[in-house]
Formats: sequence, structure tokens, C-alpha cells
Amino acid sequence: MIRPVNPYPVGLDLEGRRVVVIGGGSVAQRRIPVLLEAGAVVHLVSPDVTPTLQGLVDAGRIWWEPREYESGDLEGAWYVVAATRNSLVNARVAAEAEQNRTFCVRADAVTSGSAVTPAVVRRGEMLVAVLTGDRARTAEARDVVARALSDAGAEAPEVDEALRGTVALVGGGPGADDLMTVRGRRLLARADVVVADRLAPQRPLAELRADVEIVDAAKIPYGRAMAQDAINEVLVDRARAGKFVVRLKGGDPFLYGRGYEEAQACAEAGVPCTVVPGVSSALAVPALAGIPVTNRGMTHELTVVSGHLPPGHPGSLIDWDALARMRGTLVVLMGVKNSPAIAESLMAGGRSSDTPAAVIVDGSLDGQSTHRCTLGTLTDTLATHEVRPPAIVVVGDVAGLPQALSTDLRHR
Repeated sequence: MIRPVNPYPVGLDLEGRRVVVIGGGSVAQRRIPVLLEAGAVVHLVSPDVTPTLQGLVDAGRIWWEPREYESGDLEGAWYVVAATRNSLVNARVAAEAEQNRTFCVRADAVTSGSAVTPAVVRRGEMLVAVLTGDRARTAEARDVVARALSDAGAEAPEVDEALRGTVALVGGGPGADDLMTVRGRRLLARADVVVADRLAPQRPLAELRADVEIVDAAKIPYGRAMAQDAINEVLVDRARAGKFVVRLKGGDPFLYGRGYEEAQACAEAGVPCTVVPGVSSALAVPALAGIPVTNRGMTHELTVVSGHLPPGHPGSLIDWDALARMRGTLVVLMGVKNSPAIAESLMAGGRSSDTPAAVIVDGSLDGQSTHRCTLGTLTDTLATHEVRPPAIVVVGDVAGLPQALSTDLRHR
């Protein structure tokens, strides 16, 4: 099954349509966020998945069959991605897709599927796709197009030798790729290696050069995670090998992002390191939900705390009794599991059970949802809506303010 020499370029409308991805590795991790962005209903078949893909599964954004590919898996699919490490399996997938008259991309053999994934350049609302039939030539052509667009006022990735052997800690913002800073996007486009978190923007990863190494450093709450020492080692080793390494994080690198630990590891190894601040979910997500964390005449204080340890835990550094006596806004990050205990502790310390609260899920993403409640009903709200990470909790009078903003998250 050989792709024609001159493929017919076309844009697919995958909104609400079944797309099957076979394989749960780094290729799938690049492709799936773009498919979700296009509205596809993604079904993933693979014995194992990366932590980032596991996060999408846990959030209910994709369906996963944890097993090997079987004949019949492509039934009803509009589009197929064969992305396993086994070329024979990919060939079987492509053959079944051909039999079903379903277009299929083979990640291991560009010319052996019935469709080809182009290299893309995205500038605002404009998407430019480049096809050549050869990965290296496609990437080169894409960069030429990007430079041409740069002349028209857009930024383009260019190789900067001064970046070789250095590390950039880049804050990716709360999740939506258009809330990532211009500097962060510019450095990401120049990366040789990207060490990415689960909560970092995923779509920009699909726009990187084909030769860019992507290391999945996802940390799933109470689940799979890449050890911090291993992350530090990757940053240092790749930089010492002359690579430009971008450590792409959700939110801001220095707000519960362990950014200083990574910067310190680089400094001790003699590796130059820079920090690109990011838009923190502690401020951005309430704002996107129409909740100001401060409001004139209502609150003069804002406290951001980590909820990864419950009140009373011997490792906790938070004085919950003191927080209970404060009157301002409390934003709890990484606290979904422990929020019931946190609410009980705050009420036991004197905070009224009638204090307004809000739970914001998938902040800045298309599926963002906000559940208003009170401190006393917070536990029931979490259970009723089956809230899972990522979510933040806002406690304080500001959470009870009426909605005053239009929150069209698609920015159309």
C-alpha cells in the first residue's frame, strides 16, 4: 500500500467522528491533542500509554483499550493512526484500514499509508500544512514557510547556536496553548529536547520538528510519575550533549513547579539555565471562570496553598488554623483528593460553612466547568460532579459574586 507520489491535500472535518489510534507512545502523545482539538472522538488501543495519555484517559477525554491491536478495532473509524513501535503491526493496521476504505497514517513509514500527516505552521487563526513525502524535506519546507510568515509579522523558529547546551524552564500557562507566553513559544520552537509535563499545553508539541526528542515527565496525582531526580538528570545530560533543552511546565515554573530544584541542578552541573515565567492557574483559572481573586471593598488578601497533603499530615507546612481565621480569598491547588479534609479543617478553625466556594475543572480548556457551592457543601459538590484533577478550589466571598463575564473559551 503505497501513497501516491502527488497526494491530494485536504482538510478533514473530524468533529464528533471516531478516530482510532493504535499505539500509546510518544507519537500518539503528539498526535492525539491535535485530534482532540479538531473535535475527534479518539479511541486508543495499546497495552501501555504514556503518563500524559493516561491523564487524558483519566479525564475522560479519550477512550483506551489496554491491549494489543486486534482485527476489527477499526470498525466505524473515519481516520486511523498506526503509531506502534512494531512495523508489522502498523502494516496490519494499514491493511485493515485499506479494506475498510478508511484513511490511515503510518507513523513508521510515510509512504506506506493512505494518508500523510503534514508539518504545520500555525499563526493565529491561520494553519499552513506542508507535504513533501520525506520527513526531513517536509520539516525544511515548513521552516521556510515559517520564515516567510515571519517577514509578514509572525515569529518563526530559527536555529540559535547560543542556545546549544542550555536549559530553559518554560511556564506553559494554565493549559490552553494561546495562553502561553510569546517568549515561551519562541523558545519551544527552537528546542532540540522538550521535557514536558502533563498539564503543559500539548498542541504546540505537534508543531515541533520531527527530530525533536520529547520526554514525558508527566506527574499524575497519586499515580505514575517521572522521579524529579530523573528529570534533573535528563535536563543536565541532554544539555551537556550540546542540545537546547526546554522544560515545559504547566502554570509557572516557580509556583509548585519544582522549577528552582531544576535550576539548582543545572547550576550545580555548570549548565546555563533561564526561566520563562508562565500564567499561573491560581490567578488565570478563577479569572476565566469569572471569579476575581481580589475585589475592592471585599478582600485585601489572597493566599495560594498546595492541597497535596491533608491538614494534620506530618509533612504539611501549612498552618490551617491561621488560614481559617483569615477573611480573604483562598486558592487551593492540587487539592481535589484532600479538599473534604481541608473544608472540615477550615470550618473547625472558625471559617463559616456558608462561605462561598467554587470548584473549577479543566481550567482554560474547552471542557472547563465551574461548580459553585459553599464551604459546607464542598464535599458533596466534589462527589456529585465526580471531580477529578486538574481542578482548583476557590474559597472566599469572591466565589459568590454573580457572573459578569462572557467565558467563551474558544476565543472565536
